[in-house]
Amino acid sequence: MSSSIVAEPSLVPAVERAARIIDHLCGQRRPQSLAELAKALVLPKSSLHGLLHTLTALGLAVRNERGEYTMGPKPLQWAGAFVQQSNVIEAFNAAADQLATLSEETIMLAVLDGADVLYLACRPGTRALGVTFRVGGRFPACCTSSGKAILATVPAERVRQLSADGTLPVLTPHSVGDADTLLRQLDAFRAQGYAVDDEETAEGMHCFGAPVFAAGQREAVAAVAVSLIKASTSRERREEVVAAVRSLAAAVSRRLGS
Repeated sequence: MSSSIVAEPSLVPAVERAARIIDHLCGQRRPQSLAELAKALVLPKSSLHGLLHTLTALGLAVRNERGEYTMGPKPLQWAGAFVQQSNVIEAFNAAADQLATLSEETIMLAVLDGADVLYLACRPGTRALGVTFRVGGRFPACCTSSGKAILATVPAERVRQLSADGTLPVLTPHSVGDADTLLRQLDAFRAQGYAVDDEETAEGMHCFGAPVFAAGQREAVAAVAVSLIKASTSRERREEVVAAVRSLAAAVSRRLGS
């Protein structure tokens, strides 16, 4: 009896290119010209122009009077729908509001997206921070407590895949710069049940993150984290925050059936 292998369907080129354009615009701090986009995305101007015209007409991009492009408003509608439909965000929002210990602190929910952490939700606190965390923002996973909390639950070979040559992106002089050192950190974080970012994302900041699990999953699906101003936080307060972050992660995990 013969058997056949069903090949995975290939990506639609136009859709893939459109997604690349949107991703690139999302990461820019200023409007991008057609020439800049063509160079960054390695696409011919002729096809890029047609794609940008379509994205602009659909509200996914905006063209200013100088002919430069930025993100359009349409993704906000999609983001709102994602928030409404996401179980992990719903679980985070419900659990975060019940932790009086963290009422002064900004609490973040993040997932692993390639080599980065992507912030899905943020519950602002009353205490001012030197770093602004926003929904949709991202940082290298190897620098953040939320990223390390998730990475501590995945196989070492996956962690090494964050960089082909063994080096890692650094944001401050305190950031871990190589995979071997990161793996040693992750071993310690796995044993203690939470991860630490000691001025690795921003100097002067001390961040603590804990993994969130879903039903039947051995790898974390997300992580929660809290950032503190290191110089003005006592050892007792840090210990209190660590305990609260672990409790929050456990509460979100329970809501996801873990």
